[in-house]
Amino acid sequence: MKRTNFGQWGVILATAGSAVGLGNIWRFPYMTGQNGGAAFILVYIFCVFILGIPGMVAEFIVGRNGAANAARSYQRIGHRRAWGIIGYMGVFTSTVILGFYAVVAGWCLQYLYASIAGQLKGDASFIAQSFQSFSSHPVQPVCYAAAFLGITHFVIVRGVRNGIERASNLLMPLLLLLLVVIVVAACLLPGAGAGIRFLFMPDFSKFNADVFIDALGQAFFSLSLGTACLCTYASYFSRQTRLFRSAIQIALIDCIIAVLAGLMIFPAAASVGVSPDSGPSLVFITLPNVFQQAFSAVPAVGYLISILFYALLALAALTSTISMHEIGTVFFSEEFQLPRKRAALIVTTVCVVIAALCSLSVGAVPSLQLMGVSIMDFCDKLTANFLLPTGAFLTCLLIGWFVPSKVVKDQFTNWGTTSRRIYVCWLWLVRLVCPLAILAIFFDQLGVM
Repeated sequence: MKRTNFGQWGVILATAGSAVGLGNIWRFPYMTGQNGGAAFILVYIFCVFILGIPGMVAEFIVGRNGAANAARSYQRIGHRRAWGIIGYMGVFTSTVILGFYAVVAGWCLQYLYASIAGQLKGDASFIAQSFQSFSSHPVQPVCYAAAFLGITHFVIVRGVRNGIERASNLLMPLLLLLLVVIVVAACLLPGAGAGIRFLFMPDFSKFNADVFIDALGQAFFSLSLGTACLCTYASYFSRQTRLFRSAIQIALIDCIIAVLAGLMIFPAAASVGVSPDSGPSLVFITLPNVFQQAFSAVPAVGYLISILFYALLALAALTSTISMHEIGTVFFSEEFQLPRKRAALIVTTVCVVIAALCSLSVGAVPSLQLMGVSIMDFCDKLTANFLLPTGAFLTCLLIGWFVPSKVVKDQFTNWGTTSRRIYVCWLWLVRLVCPLAILAIFFDQLGVM
């Protein structure tokens, strides 16, 4: 059966959508705040372009060559069934991530509703108490997570062109538009200049090895390396798609949105004297109060900005959940010869169960634990600390050392239409630099470094 391919814009917007998520709009700003502002951004951009892009292209080569689900694509390019374990691990990893990611996405959905209903009014203690009450409820957060997975399911069952590509073509420009609107509003606030200066004036006194490791980890995880997402989406690339150029374009979009997220949060926080390195509480406790204070002179504007912000978060989460859902859907569909709707239903059902367990473990039933931590924390640590670095590391080894050089070179150069000098530099990075960088992340996560 002929495989559906993305259109020209679908390649960029769909794959960029998989990379752009809550990590860009939530995690990136507070990590920037903790690690010296522009100093962290410079290191992050370096890591994306010198280390992240080579890893992206490596997964693109696996996917386009295989033109199948992740497990089968790895088997085909490695010519051994054993290499398929990387794809199986990617399917498992993406399913687990989608399960606990849906919990946070559900929180965004609830906050969007609360913003529209005008419920996010009050001081920081009131908002913190409201968040605690909601997140510890035994039913509400599970329902919101299930609803978000239902929206994702609706997009997935419509297929590649009518579902994923059409949604990406709509969501990504809308996400960028909302982000620009909030950035402009935040930068016009009194005292916003302090936040802008912090973002663009490097503080190298905070720079150390930990900052580099943090930036490296953020770059790899933000670009979805090791989840089999890039491999799966690349299986829909046509022979005319230039892999290296596409990777650069996607990385540029990812970096631009991350920096814009900083421009959205730092000026607003600076205008009311709030530290932007508040960690996980920044989005759900600190920022609602920031919006109220920053736009207190015109409450209607604060109300609108709050709605736009949580709509932005929900859209960013949706572009990521769509990509993660597709990994499992196409796997079950092709490996077990199932209709797409039934395969998608399996993934959605499994993820709803994972989401319910994760939500209850950090809320109503804290005794739900694995290895001494909540199920949600366990899933987070398992994927981020072990599965993602392992998948990315094995992919670099496979492409750099085991796949015949002619296969890799033909895919990278689009059968001789791209500069060979770029290919040689890229191959050197994939063979040596990227594996060492991934090992650094791995050992840092384990607390060895």
